[in-house]
Parts: sequence; structure tokens; C-alpha cells
Amino acid sequence: MTWRAAFFAAVICALAFPVAALAASPAAHQIRVRIEPDRRFLEGRDSIRFDAPRAATLVLSARFRVDSLLVDARRIEVPPKPDRGFQRIALPAARRIDLRWSGELAPLERNLDHRGTLTYAEPASGKEGSFLPSGSGWYPAVDGSLESYELELDLPAEQRGLVPGRLIDERQAAGRYHARFEVRRPAEGITLMAGPYRIEERRVRTAAGSEVRLRSYFHAEIAGLASGYLDSIAGYLDLYERWIGAYPFSEFSVVSSPTPTGFGLPTLTYLGIDVLRLPFIRATSLGHEVLHNWWGNGVYPDYARGNWSEGLTNFMADYAYRERASREAASAMRLAWLRDYAAMPPGDDAPLARFSSRTHGASQIVGYDKSAMLFFMLRDAVGVTAFDAGVRGFWSANRFRVASWDDLRRAFERASGKNLAAFFEQWLERPGAPHLRIADAQSEPVAGGWRLSVTLIQGTPAYALSVPLAVSTARGEITRRVELSRERETAVLELPAEPLQITLDPEFRLLRRLAAAEAPPILRDAMLAQHPRLITPAADAAVQAAARELAARLFERPHAERIMGSRIMGSGLALTHSNNAVKSCIDAFASMQDLTPPTLVAGLHADIDAWLAREGITARPAMLATTRGSAQVWTARAGDGRIVVLVSAQDAPSLAALSAPLPHYGRESYLVFEGARMIERGTWPAQPQVWRLK
Repeated sequence: MTWRAAFFAAVICALAFPVAALAASPAAHQIRVRIEPDRRFLEGRDSIRFDAPRAATLVLSARFRVDSLLVDARRIEVPPKPDRGFQRIALPAARRIDLRWSGELAPLERNLDHRGTLTYAEPASGKEGSFLPSGSGWYPAVDGSLESYELELDLPAEQRGLVPGRLIDERQAAGRYHARFEVRRPAEGITLMAGPYRIEERRVRTAAGSEVRLRSYFHAEIAGLASGYLDSIAGYLDLYERWIGAYPFSEFSVVSSPTPTGFGLPTLTYLGIDVLRLPFIRATSLGHEVLHNWWGNGVYPDYARGNWSEGLTNFMADYAYRERASREAASAMRLAWLRDYAAMPPGDDAPLARFSSRTHGASQIVGYDKSAMLFFMLRDAVGVTAFDAGVRGFWSANRFRVASWDDLRRAFERASGKNLAAFFEQWLERPGAPHLRIADAQSEPVAGGWRLSVTLIQGTPAYALSVPLAVSTARGEITRRVELSRERETAVLELPAEPLQITLDPEFRLLRRLAAAEAPPILRDAMLAQHPRLITPAADAAVQAAARELAARLFERPHAERIMGSRIMGSGLALTHSNNAVKSCIDAFASMQDLTPPTLVAGLHADIDAWLAREGITARPAMLATTRGSAQVWTARAGDGRIVVLVSAQDAPSLAALSAPLPHYGRESYLVFEGARMIERGTWPAQPQVWRLK
């Protein structure tokens, strides 16, 4: 399966549950757990201690049975467990709880698609690997409490494993592998990983002067990549220590997963084998994950008031690497954020303060891209020096504490000496973004030069904006910023030469709704559509089946379908679905004739070319000739404004091969595939907003 770095930067996140309030007495676990991957069997014992007596509710998966339970040395009868879900075991106030449990783990699921990896939460095991995420109920978590722990892991001799935290010791004894880890500072749950790993270790001295243990836990087939990954991790630690402050942990490990997974936790990242093989991961997503040990795992977001950590990490990792590459690369990434935002239906937008975690494509655009754009605009507003000082001050004041957007605002206010309340309020509390346009422009000669009057409009409600304008003159280009705080406002610029044309925000430095010409269609327009359609102009049953599967993978919502020869619903529309929410959409689909929903048209080469001719839509681009690869994908805009995604394949297997990779290319306008392998991609050029004076 081919995966894009952009996708993994999106799904790699701090794996944690929301911190509502710190418990009066956090739980301290002493866990010993034995796992037999070949039988998918787990057996554990846990001694939980509190500094003071307190009532507690233990949360344990219903797949396990409680073998014994003592509360302050008194045996407690456990109520019958449910058939599925979680056991919630309410206990009286006590200082110590001792529990033994055992049971069968779920089989390791290797066929999840990219959306499934975000929500799959079963503790799973197999010979290729074990993944027991926090929140899956694999150990008796104390509900609503942060937890410190010491954990001993017992595995077969050929297996290795770890949890977040400091490695105390490891050994081989009696044909078994044992390792002990500890986390002294209360954290947000425990995640366990194991597999037939080969370990490579290196100790490095960081820029702050501390010694950090670096490790790779890689499957044999990628063990040769370990040295390069450790080199890159050392480089990222140096970068972020100089930018933010000392690395907050004693080690960092990169761990391979046999499943299409991408998660980040304190002291480690867990990435799929196929992902780790990709040559760009070391230069992109790996650094994003290292940075999460400051933002998300070093300072905890106040989820109830908005998760700022994904946007700040996106800005200081993914975007920062583009900015270091070139000014053009940075501008292209900002345009990609705004293109994604333009593809999101307005009804899916939400205030940034409500974002807690990614659950679908729209939430990713809000919580990652819109948030990163906020930090970019903030840096423009306060300057690089004050921004960097604000970052360091925020880290110093909130290390291992829960922090909110308000804490961030105060840190940047202290660093810049500016009142930023209005800035944060408009970008955090409102959904949407301004529809910024040039309404009029006039120029006239004056003594010593020219006077240019530019009228800008932005819609309601108005935002306070500092709008970049590039003015082309007879002597060259001049860039100015004009302040806009009302729905319509005219700015007057004094220029040394005659203005010829004005370009609005040419480098995409503002969060805004792009005009249609600035946002040529991309795949994400169809992926996020509220009422998408599938058209399959092919009579072949295998082609129809492949098209249905592709639509189910590509669309995030139920879609309407028209198949060659269909007479369903009296209009050639057959209702299909990729989830159980179909019934609520029937009324919307019944009026489909009155809408212009994005449409996926999938079939064989001859079918697609004939359909384009019938519909009067521009023919296949010459660069996407049928002789290139086994399938071509491109976007077009029909005469009624409807966005169309064309998928043209040489045969049914070539069409079927696209179901897995295509959803990962939402930012592209066109692609060429050879089987499931992408061999070319790109976006149609954006046309900036230009007002020509003469």
C-alpha cells in the first residue's frame, strides 16, 4: 500500500484521552504482564496505589476475566462482565487495589484502511506484532485519573516489546524476554507494543547537555534502515532543543508496526513497516512525531477548550521543513491548506476551539491545517523573534501541565508586548473564514507619483485583517499591507510609479475562502462532499463492482449511484453507502436533480471518453493519455460548476487496484497509476485574484 507523508503527518498524533481534571490522588500502577502472541493470550497482575484513600472505578475490556480482586487486602466479588465493551468496576475508598486478569486478545488486523486505523481500539496480537492501545481496556485503568507506572513485560524469547517511558532493564531468562519500564510523572494511559524486533541502540548528547537513549525496534525486513532513522532522530532533537527547550524525556524509540498504523506517544513513535520504507518519512513525518514529545506529550492540551497541539506541531514540523527548503515550497504548502479548506463543505466547518482530535477529513482540515495557518498568521503579526520567544516561554511555563489556547495567548502577549485577545478570538471562536475579494481599484497621477485606491470586501461577519497586496507598476512590483476591519473598505496607497495591476494575497498568507480560480478542483472536493455521486458508464459487472468499491473507499459520506442500465429510484440513481447512516440521507438524494454535487465517474478508457463527449465536458488532457500507466485520474469542472473526478482504467483489475491508494491523494488534481503504484501526480495551477488597471 502506498502512503503519503501528508497523510501520516495528519494521523500521527499524541495518543491520549482528554484530561478533564487532575485526580486528587493519581494512580500508581505496578504491572506485570505476560503475552503469548501465538495464542493471543494475555495474563496480568496489577497493584494500584494511591497517596490517600479514594474511591475508584476500574475500566477493563470485557474480553478479559478478573481472576482476583483485593481492595486494601479485602477480597471483592466482581459483578458479571458484559458480553462486549468494557467492564466498569466501582470500588470503595482505599489506598491499594490488587487485581489479576487474563483473556484472549483480538487477532491482529492487517487489512484496515486509512480511516479504520484512526478508530480501531481493540488490544490485538499475533506473531507479527502486538498492539495494545491505551483506552482499549487491556489493563485496569483508573477512570478519570492520570497514571504513573512501573511495568514488567514478559514475552517469548524471539519477541521484544516496550511501553512509553524509561527502560530500567531488560534480560533473557528461561527462554523468555523480560523488560521493565517506568513513568514516574502521571501520564495519560499506557500503550504496549511488541513484535519480533531487532533492536539497534545509540546514546547521544543533546544540545541541552543531557544524554538520551535512541532505539529502533524494527522487523527484520527493514532492520537495515535503523541507522538512518537514529541519525534523523538525533538531528530533530538538536533542532527542537535549540528552538523550544530541553527534550523532556530520557529516550526516544521508533517502532515498526505490521499494520498501517501511525501513532505517537511519549518517548516513541509507532509506524507501519511500509511507511518506514518510504524515503521521505525521515525528512517529514518522523520530525513531526519527535516534536509531539514537546507538544502533546510534554505539554498536555486542554481538550475541553480545544486541542492546539496538532496545529502547532504541524506548523513547527511539516510546514517548517518546507519553509527551510524554499520560499516557494512554503507558499505551496499554505496554498494546499487553503485548497483543502475550500474543499470542505461550509456546514462541516467548526470553531477551532471545539477541535479535540481527528475523526474525519473535515476535522483534520480544521484541527491541523486551519490551526497551523493561525500560527503562521500569528508569527506574521508579532514577528519571528517574539514568536520564538513566545514558544520558549510557553514551554517553560507549562512543561508537564495541561495548557489551553488562553495559556498560549498569554505567552505570546508577554513575548510581543501586544494585546492578542481579538486575534485569537476571531480565529478560535468563529467557524468559517473571510471571503476576501477586490471590489474596485482606481489610480490617478499625483505630485511625485501615483495614488491607488483599492476597495476590498470580505463578507459578514468582518474580520480584522492585514491584507497583502502586490502592486505591479511600470518600475517593478511593490508589496504593501492594508488594514481591513469592516465588510467593505477602501485603502489609499501612494506609489512612486503608475500601477498596472493588483494581486490579492499572492503568497497565501491569510486564512480565507479562496475564489474558484484560486482553488482548481482536487480529489478532496469529492471526498468531503455532503451528497457525492458515482456514475459508472460501463456494462461490465466487474467494472461496476470495482467502481462501487472505489466510491466506498473514497467518499466519507453515503453516495448516490448511477449504473449503466439502472432503473432504481425512477431516475437511474441507486442509493449505496459506506456506513450505516444511509437512511437519513434519502430525502437529500431524492432531490439530487436540483443539486450540483461532486461526481465520481469511473470506468474503462472507452467508457470515460464517450461519457465526456456526451456530457460536453473537456476531453481527457493529452498528458493523461490512455497509454500512460494502467489508470489515470483527474478532476474537471463542468459547465454547471459541478466538480467531476474521472477515473479511467484499462481493465477491471486496474480499476480495483486504486481502492487502497487513491484516498491518500486528496490534495492532487491528477494522477497516473501503474497497478496500485502512483507514478505521476500534480495539481492544476491556481489563478490568483488579479485586478488589472490597464
